[in-house]
Amino acid sequence: MTDDPFLAHRGLLFTVAYEMLGSAADADDVVQETWLRWAEVDHAQVQDPRAYLVRIVTRQALNRLRTLSRRREEYVGEWLPEPLLTSPDVAEDVELAESVSIAMLTVLETLGPTERAVLVLHEVFDVPYDEIAEAVGKSAAAVRQIAHRARQHVAARRPRMAVSRTEQQQVVERFLAALTAGDLQGLLDVLAPDVVVVADGGGLAPAARRPIAGRELVATLLSRFAEVVPEVEITTALVNGAVGARIDPGGEFETAIAFVVEDGRIARMYAVRNPHKLGRLEEVADLRR
Repeated sequence: MTDDPFLAHRGLLFTVAYEMLGSAADADDVVQETWLRWAEVDHAQVQDPRAYLVRIVTRQALNRLRTLSRRREEYVGEWLPEPLLTSPDVAEDVELAESVSIAMLTVLETLGPTERAVLVLHEVFDVPYDEIAEAVGKSAAAVRQIAHRARQHVAARRPRMAVSRTEQQQVVERFLAALTAGDLQGLLDVLAPDVVVVADGGGLAPAARRPIAGRELVATLLSRFAEVVPEVEITTALVNGAVGARIDPGGEFETAIAFVVEDGRIARMYAVRNPHKLGRLEEVADLRR
């Protein structure tokens, strides 16, 4: 363990910022801003460096989040979080894996900045209410109220069932086999009746501008994939703590896909095609609690 608290907690600080922002690039900027502020502080006066650093990164992320919300209003098509390649350790930490999943980050996007900060800090990182209150500039009582509302909001929208990585892998592999073979029946068998596909091209890559819902429609569209793209590399990878897929890494059809698996079938798919969001799939992200 390094003697420098900032370096020791850098993975944690990045994870806090990423869960609040849904963007690794913006999280990096926030962590860098946190380091600059930490460098100006008399470290001997800081009793709890971890709490102090989390407070700084939270404030910086809140400032950035308010700026980003305006930018996202002008975004072309659906906005999805930036996918990250994650380690098996993240997948094995069920709470962390759920909190960084594309599905959960998408739900967090529906919260206001302060609600998001409170929920992430308390539910994922076990930060006490009084410390959160100091970070977000509210009273501890107000933070408790915000946390309660945010929990209810997220509970109504989060994916219902957690499944093992083995089951995820099996279902995703069945899906990819049917996709590459253009097997309509195979796709119908592996998709949930009310499956939803959300794609993010950011106006820079071809992608549906709105979610596509329903097994028959989704399966019919995907069954044509093998005709349109007859020779393409598809690999499975741990994306945001769960088994995902990557199509044609570095090529013309590059896409990262995250899945929600329920009852042995794919309930949701998140396909990120915006090239500006695919840069973090070459190295494993350092995500920690």
